[in-house]
Order: sequence, then structure tokens, then C-alpha cells
Amino acid sequence: MTEQSSAPAGRSRRSFLTHLVAAPTLALVTRAGADLLAPQTAHAVIPTLPAIADIVDLGDLFILAGAPTSALLALAVETDGTIRFRLPREEVGQGLTTVVAMLVAEELDAPLDTVRVELDDARPELLFNQLTGSSNSIRSLYGPVRQCAATARARLVAAAAARWGLSAARLTTANGAVRAPDGRTASYGSLSAAAASPGLPVPGASPKPAAEHALVGTPTRRIDARAMVTGAQKYTLDLDVPGAKPCVVRRPPSVGGTVRAVTNLAAVKAMPGVLDVVTVKTGVAVVAETFGQALTAKAALTVDWGPGPADQLSDAQIRTKLRAATPPLLVPPLLTPYVDAEFDFAFVSHAPMETNSAVADVHDDRAEIWSGLKSPIVARETIAAELGLPLDKVKVHVVQAGGSFGRRLFFDAALEAARVSKACRRPVKLMWTRVDDTRHGRMRPATHHRIRATHLLGEVLSFEHRVAAAETDFRHGLGEIITATAASLPSGIGNATLAQTLFLTTVKSPYHFGLTTQALTEVPTGIPTGSWRSVYSANTRGAEEIMVDELAAATGKDPYRFRRTFLKTDAQRAVLDKAAAEGEWGRAMPAGCAQGIAFHEEYKSRTACLVEIDTRDPERVRVTKAVIAVDVGLPVNPRGLEAQMIGGLTDAISTTLRAGLHLDKGLPLEGSYSQFHWARQRDTPRDVRVFVLPATGTEPGGAGELGVPAAVGAIANAWARATGSKPRSFPLDFDVDFTPYPR
Repeated sequence: MTEQSSAPAGRSRRSFLTHLVAAPTLALVTRAGADLLAPQTAHAVIPTLPAIADIVDLGDLFILAGAPTSALLALAVETDGTIRFRLPREEVGQGLTTVVAMLVAEELDAPLDTVRVELDDARPELLFNQLTGSSNSIRSLYGPVRQCAATARARLVAAAAARWGLSAARLTTANGAVRAPDGRTASYGSLSAAAASPGLPVPGASPKPAAEHALVGTPTRRIDARAMVTGAQKYTLDLDVPGAKPCVVRRPPSVGGTVRAVTNLAAVKAMPGVLDVVTVKTGVAVVAETFGQALTAKAALTVDWGPGPADQLSDAQIRTKLRAATPPLLVPPLLTPYVDAEFDFAFVSHAPMETNSAVADVHDDRAEIWSGLKSPIVARETIAAELGLPLDKVKVHVVQAGGSFGRRLFFDAALEAARVSKACRRPVKLMWTRVDDTRHGRMRPATHHRIRATHLLGEVLSFEHRVAAAETDFRHGLGEIITATAASLPSGIGNATLAQTLFLTTVKSPYHFGLTTQALTEVPTGIPTGSWRSVYSANTRGAEEIMVDELAAATGKDPYRFRRTFLKTDAQRAVLDKAAAEGEWGRAMPAGCAQGIAFHEEYKSRTACLVEIDTRDPERVRVTKAVIAVDVGLPVNPRGLEAQMIGGLTDAISTTLRAGLHLDKGLPLEGSYSQFHWARQRDTPRDVRVFVLPATGTEPGGAGELGVPAAVGAIANAWARATGSKPRSFPLDFDVDFTPYPR
């Protein structure tokens, strides 16, 4: 049975089709249409033409691409009242399952603890609708999830109305039950079978208006928090897959190196506990009874290695390549004052707490894979092609992952585990070590930035920004094989097209700076790269916010007041004002300490960050305080937004002050957290306050990427004011203060 539901005019810009799935209890799937694009107009001093990202951003494109196939959001109400929702996205710690559970509970008027959000397997029929990235999950799911749950509520009410012989309009819902005017109640569980009847007459269902929300907008703790802190949460390596044996891989001494020969193969195979040793494209895999035995055998391997694609590249060569590739600026500073600056950002590891891992069970006629995956459709399609199996003979299960922010867009571990399982003809449980993940994992590309701004009489006349970056690998495409194959076309055709699209639909200036241009040039290097939180914006907008401070100084203006003057909209100024007021901008501070402030807008959301820094001990520069204001349009879970902003701040503290990768002859020197200097607890400000502004819109904007760029700019600006030096190379403290692990 298919129902057409219609929302009241003006309530929603989405249209829906809802389908009833044949089941003994209530189970629904829905399809959602695309948002209309409504760019906001703005007015200020010397107007700047809208950038592409002002008109249509990457999230808009994802929603539009997924409109025909955003189908089959699945919700089931069981006889015990449990509500199960199959989420076609990945949970990597961003709190997505909690927000979706809140939306379902809100629309169904059910207790939050009765909602179970389960990660869906790879489903190629979803096409563009199973990729987790670009701060797009809540933006794209907000309407469809609510509509799916609202339709389930309507069916439950209709079932109760039929049971009691009453009009559905007279019934209400609360606490997981339908209520009649005379006080009778029927639990959802008791109604689920009747609600699943295809012949049940059901009126059209619409999601609640925001004014009726009781849970959405309320700070809510994560539904998986207890499981995570008690160790009950199961990640990939916690899964008990029958017969799966521990596996590790000996990797080459430079990224992308090849195996010529294993010279002591027989001896290693004879070591205690070793079950098999096989060569795969990425190295030599050891399968053993325990991980300890596998690691010992891996270390004992003697391998003749072939070269990798980046063996001749070190930091100096990369920087030279990027500087040479940076296009010239167009506006000559002939008769006007100007500010010029160049910035360099190092390679950075994703460094998720959970390293790459996967379980694979490959047979001649079928295969089954388990892994934390943000693009499971293309993973399944690629693995099936690699194994020579029909797509319907390959199952790929998405497992909750311990961190990512871009890393798990690629499915390296899943593909590698499938190769090993096929070669040794047994199920394997593959673990990348921390050194593997840091040295051979995908990195945020190194970038070089050249910026020039011209100004006159207090006005900014032009703002030019040229970015040269080591090429970012987008060969996961939009999460399925079509665009992934397109991205694999020769350089300049495939991957470069996706790179330019991503850059232009994410990077924009929030200021009226006259003639404003931002351009990207990418340089192939052979280094394994991937999208890292905020992708291009972290470095690009971070550098621009440093430049804004220097422009303010050149025109004799206060950095906060300068930004306020040139921001385009009242909504932007509201978050800037909130951060400045709550952070007591301009307060007196000791010598060597200072405040910094910055702003960023992306994915229909905006934020301002104010930090205080203490540089009096050069060996331990610390951010001591942070105040963040954020406006995401419609905040679903303010507590989750606070966590996102604090996470972005931590990433910014790390990569601005100390965390980066030193590339040396095709391999990072860093191999662990003791060498890759990510912020520790001692580096975290004792005073962090996040202010989530009340709803300013009817739909949520993106939040996952939002917190990094403004924090990068604020920290660098505070450091500049505290030290009197201009920051130009990041991280600021980038000494090799450790002994690298052997290659």
C-alpha cells in the first residue's frame, strides 16, 4: 500500500511519499524530496558578489543528488513497544544516532529510551543516500526522518481509532501510547500489528510544527554514552565473527611501496600461532591465533620492497612544489595600500582513536564484511568487483566507529581484509596498528596560501586568495561506484573536477571585501590523502581570518569591530557579538597573554570563536579560555552541538600549535600519539563555554565541519597579539622532538 502525505502549505519545503512494508508489526519506509535553494541577500559597505557557496553549497548538492533515491528510511514498531530505526549513515562519534532517535521520539510522542537506532547495511539502491560527510546527515535526514515517524504515528492512531470505533481526530498520543477522550489508552506495541494492515484507512500525516516540539531543541545526553564509557559499545574488533582470526600487515618503508619478495617466508610461517602469511597489494599479511603472535611474526618478516610513488618527496620538496604551483594574484597594488601574506600548513593525520579495522569472511561464492564505513555502497561495489563476485553475493555491514572526520570515507581496511581472507581462505579480523594508521593512513593535504587585500580610506577594495594543495583523493566519489569511477579518470578530468566542485561549494568569504576571489590548484604527489574535518575550509578560512586581523591592524581598527563592520548579515553579526560579549573582548591581560577572535560560516550555519592564549612559557603555549557562539538555524540537540564545537576547538588547538606530520622520503616520521602531538587534556582550556543560539530557522544547518576554521583563526590571532609575531607556518611549534620509529 502506498500513501501520499501532504504537509500544510508553508510548513515544509519537502514533499514525501510513504510506503508500508508488509510485516506482522508496523514497518514503514519513506522517500524524501529535495530542498529548494533560497540564498540570503545581504547589504554592507562595498558589496561583494555572492560566491557559489552562497548560492548553493555542497550539502545542497548532496540533497539534490539524493532526491530521487532518498527512499527507504525504515522504521518498525515492535509488540513490546520498541521502536527500531535503520539509519543509512555512519555513527563515528558525532552523536548522529542520538539526534535521529530524538527526531523519531519527538514525532511518535514516545520515550527516547524506547527508540533503537541501528546502522543500516550497505544498500546500493540508496545510491547517493548512504554517504556520511560534509556536515550533511542531519540536514538531509531532518525532514525524511520526521515524516517517516509522523506516518507511523498516524497509522498507530488509525489502528486505535478502528479498535475503539472513534474518529482518529479525537485521539491523542503521549508516552508511547494512543489515548481516547474517555481515558482509554493503547500502547504502541499492542497496536503495531493492526497498524501494519495494508487495508487500514489512514489520513495524511505531517510532522509536528516546531512550536509543538517537546524534545527537539532540548539538551540531551547521547544514547550510547553509557555503553562507550563502560566498554559495552561494540566496535569492529569487538565483533565475534565465528572463525575470524587476528591479522596484521607488514607495510612498506614508504607509502605505496610494493612487495618484491619475502625472503624468510617458511621461517615466519613456522612461528608459534601463525596460521598463514600472504602477500597482498598493500604489504605482507600475517594471520595468527592471537594479535600478539601476529605482531611478533610481522616484525620477524624480511621483505624486499619495491619503491613507492613519493619516495623522493620530503617536506622541503612538497613546499617548493606547492609554492611553484600557486597562481599569481590578479590585482596589482598600484595606487592603494595593501596587505600581502603567505601561509603554509603541514600534512595532518586523522588520528582517530579507533585505528583502521575490518572483519572479512570471503568464500568462493560469497563474502561478508564488517567495518566502520562512511561510504558503504562504493565499498560493497568495489569489494565485489575485486573478488569477482556478483553484488548480491557480497554483504557489507556498517559498524559504529571510534572517530573519523573524513578518514572512513575510504574503506582501505575493508578492501584489504577481503583480499587477505580470499588469499588465505579463512575469515580474518584485520587491525591496523597505530603506526600503520599514522604513517600509511590518509592525511589532510599540505597547503600553501597566497593572499592579498587592498584597502583605501578604511574600506577593503579587493581580497584575493590562491590556494595550492597536495591533491585530495576523492575517489570514493559521492559514495557509489559511478562517481567513484569518474573520480578515478586521469588527473585533470576526474578527481580534479570533484576537488574544484567541493572547494567552490564550501569555501566563501563572509565579508564584503569588494572584489573577492578564491581559487584552488592541486598538485598530485602520490601521498595518500583524504578529506579531513572541514576539508578545504580549515586551512583556507583559517588563513583568511588571520588576514582579517592584519587588515584590521593596517586600517587602525579593532579586530572585532572590523569584522562586525564588514560581515554581510545580521545573523553573522549576532554570533560574533555573542562571542565578544560573553568572552569580554578587549579585557586587559598580562604581557605574553592575549585574546583572538574569528568567524566562520558554512553549510547554512555560522559561528564565532574567542580564545585567550598564554605564550609566556614558549615550551608550553596554551589556550586558556574559549568562548564559542554558534547558530545552526534549528538546533536539534544543543548538547551535541556543544560537543561538536569543543571537538572543532580541540582539532584547531592541535593543528595550529603542535600537531602535524613531517614527510621524509615518502613516509611520515611520526608513528604514534607520543610523536604526533595531538592536544592532550593538559592542552585543553579549563574554561570553555559554548553558546547555542535559539532557533533562527525552520531547518538545521550543518555542524560537523563548522567548529574548526574559526578556532584556527582565533588561536593564530591570539598568538600573534601575544607574541608580536605574524603566524605564517602551521603548526607553529613543529620540531622533531622525538626519535622516529624504524621504517
